[in-house]
Amino acid sequence: MREMREQQTMAAPAVILRPRPPLVKTLAGFAKSKPLGVFGAVTMVVLVVVALLAPVIAPFDPYRVHVGDKYAGPFEQSATGKTFVLGSDHLGRDTFSRLIHGARISLYVGFASVAIGVTVGSLIGIVSGYFGGKFDLAVQRLVDGFMAFPPLILALTIMAVLGASLENVIIAVCVVLIPGAARLIRSRVLSLREMDYILAARAMGCGDMRIMFRHILPNCLAIYIVFATLTLGWAIVVEASLSFLGVGTPPDVPSWGGMLATASRQWLEVSPWLVLFPALTLSVVVIAFNVLGDALRDVLDPRLRGTGGA
Repeated sequence: MREMREQQTMAAPAVILRPRPPLVKTLAGFAKSKPLGVFGAVTMVVLVVVALLAPVIAPFDPYRVHVGDKYAGPFEQSATGKTFVLGSDHLGRDTFSRLIHGARISLYVGFASVAIGVTVGSLIGIVSGYFGGKFDLAVQRLVDGFMAFPPLILALTIMAVLGASLENVIIAVCVVLIPGAARLIRSRVLSLREMDYILAARAMGCGDMRIMFRHILPNCLAIYIVFATLTLGWAIVVEASLSFLGVGTPPDVPSWGGMLATASRQWLEVSPWLVLFPALTLSVVVIAFNVLGDALRDVLDPRLRGTGGA
C-alpha cells in the first residue's frame, strides 16, 4: 500500500489543459493592440453592407439624368427643388448614389480578381516549389517574364486586346496578380518541403498530392490571407486606373475611376466636389485594406507575435 502511494507521489503531474480565450476577449485584445487593423476591418464591413444595400440606401437612381439639376452643390437645393447630398454631375446625376453603387463595382472586381488570381498563383507556387528541379525552373522563368512588365502596363495591354468590360477588367487584374502570388507562396513551400513532418509523410508512403494539399497547403494559408487582404486595395486601384484611362468599365457605369475621369477632364473648375468625393472614398478604402492586411500579417505571422509587428 505504501509502495503504491509512493509511486503515485513520484508520478509526473497531469497536464493541465487551459481553455482557449473566448472570442470576445480575443477581439478585444486585437482591437487594443491593432487599432488601425480594427479601422480597416470596420471600413471593409461597412463597405460590404453599403454595397449590398445600395438600392435601398441610394436616394436616387445612379443612371437617372436630371436635366434641370446640373452642377448642384453638396446639400444645395437645385433649381427643381431636389437636394443632392454630395451634389450632382454634368448630367444632373446624384453623386452620392453613384458613389454607393460604385462600391459594388470596386468590391466585385476586387474580391473576384483577388480570389481567382491569388488562388491560381498560390496553386502554381505550391506545385512549382514542391517538385522543384527543371519544372520549377521553367515555371519561374515564365513568372519572371510576366513580372518584367509593369503591372498597369500589362493590364492595359490585356484590356486593349480583350476590350472594355467589367469581366475583362477582372481577367486583366487576375493575370497581373498571379505571378506575385506564385513567387510568394513558392518561397514558403521551399522551406516547408524540408521540414521533418514532410519527410515523415514521404517515409510513410503519402503521395505527392496528399502532401501538397494536406500538409503544405494549410501552412500557407496565413500568407495567403495576408497577401489577399493587402492586394484587395491594389486591385481596386487598378480597376479605378483602368476606368480613369477609359479602358475599364463603360462610361455610363458608376465606377469611382470613371467618375474621376469624367470630372477631372472637363468639370474640375466648375464642380470640384465631383473629383473630391470619389478620390477621398477611394483613398480611405485603399488605406483601410492596407492597414487591415498589415494587422493580419502581425497577428498571423508567428515570428512577429509579441514583438508589436513591423
